[in-house]
Order: sequence, then C-alpha cells, then structure tokens
Amino acid sequence: MAGKDGKKSKRGDQDTAEETARMPKKIYEKELFRLQAELVKLQEWVRAEGARLVVVFEGRDAAGKGSTIKRVTGYLNPRVARITALPAPTERERTQWYFQRYVDHLPAAGEIVLFDRSWYNRAGVEHVMGFCTKEEYSRFLHQCPIFERLLVEEGILLRKYWFSVSDSEQERRFRSRLEDPMRRWKLSPMDLESITRWEDYSRAKDEMFVHTDIPEAPWYVVDSADKRRARINMIAHLLSTVPYHDVRFKPLELPPRPAPQGYVRAPRESQTYVPDHAAEVLPG
Repeated sequence: MAGKDGKKSKRGDQDTAEETARMPKKIYEKELFRLQAELVKLQEWVRAEGARLVVVFEGRDAAGKGSTIKRVTGYLNPRVARITALPAPTERERTQWYFQRYVDHLPAAGEIVLFDRSWYNRAGVEHVMGFCTKEEYSRFLHQCPIFERLLVEEGILLRKYWFSVSDSEQERRFRSRLEDPMRRWKLSPMDLESITRWEDYSRAKDEMFVHTDIPEAPWYVVDSADKRRARINMIAHLLSTVPYHDVRFKPLELPPRPAPQGYVRAPRESQTYVPDHAAEVLPG
C-alpha cells in the first residue's frame, strides 16, 4: 500500500506507527540499569506490603515481549517475580472453564507474575487459526472483562501491555532469526504463518481491544519498532502506575567467623571435579 508520497507504508498495529531512530546503546544501558534498580524497590514493596501484581505481555510475534520480560526480571528474586508461559492446553484442560488454568498461576500476597502470553491467546491465535469455536470466542470476549474486573476488585494490580510492530520490521526480525542458529528455536511454523495472516491478526487485535480495553484494566500499547526504546518505555510506565516506595530494612552485618575447631577438608583427589575447560581456552 503506497502513501501520498509514493512510498510503501508500514502496516503497524497503530496508524501513527513510524520508523524510530534506535536509542544509543550507552544511554539505553544507563537508563535500563536505573530502571532495574527501581524494579528491585518495587519488588521489595510488593513483598513487604503483601501486594499482588500481574503483568500481561501480548503482541505480535517477534515484537520484543520476551526480551523485555528478561530485562524486567534481570535483578529480581525468582521466588517473588516469576514468569508464566503456558504450553498448549492438555486434553483435560480443554474441558475446564477457559480461565481456570490461568487462575492457578495468579500471585499470592507478596508475589509478581509476568504472563508471557496469557488468556488472550483465545482472542488472538486460537481465534485466527481456528483452534476455538465461534461460540468459545464470543464467550471469551464477554467473560474476559468480567474476569479482569474480578481480579481488580480482589485487589490484584493488573497491567496489560500490547507490543506493536510493523509488518516489515516483523519480517526483518523473522529473517534474522532464521539466519541465526542460536535464535532459530524462537521460530515455529505458526510464527511464520502469521506473516500471511497479518490482517487477520490485526482485525482480531482491534476486536479484542473493543471488548477488553476497560477502565479497570486498560491496554497500554508499546511501540516496539526499536526494542531498546520499547523496553525502557514499558518498564518506566509500569513503575509509574504502581504506588511503590523504598522499603527500609534492618541493616545486615556479616557475623564473625568462629575459630577453627579441627575440621580437615577432604583431599581433592577424593572428589570428582569438572575438567578445567577454562584453562584450555585461556591464552598461553
């Protein structure tokens, strides 16, 4: 599709999506580290206050959800902040109420749960690929706002982020993964099929927003044309929406080490050590 200037337009999830200059690495890393320090403060506040925080990450394939989640959790305690990325439902789970298996993963007091894809699978891939019936899809659009209002009424802090990327940038990232043996595992046949179903996914996303962008749990769109900007913007926004504060703890001190009482360490040759591979790669 060509614009008035004759140039090919980028069909992103937002009509206003434009090419964005990449954030300089040095500035990005400095600000990311500052924000990650704030995330640690947020974590300690959640733990001290017994708060429950749910963050939903949704969006196009290759839009940068996974890499953003990694930056969010980089310095967090996995016992407090955990990532939930559910596989396809089992035969038994398919007979349950749709939201049932997600409820099992909701946080208890003092916990943070990051959903790498969530119950919104039904509004996206399941609907577009025909993995659910029309009745199941319609029921989801009706029940989802009710479900999320119940979560909020219960006191759960619910934040929902949609990562938006243009079709051309998505294709560029797919090609990059295909050519990189370390990242090729990130691609599946279904990911590649999303290229041919771009407009179907766009319509599904628009319909999803109509029904589920509610005041109690609004959608926040992250422009991920530049992954560095996307990570910074998403983390900064999350922090701005939670009324956390620095939690003061009693200072810890290392206790004095007691005097030796005759313990003798076992001989090195009595145990099996891993080979010193590092010595082989160090310069001679």
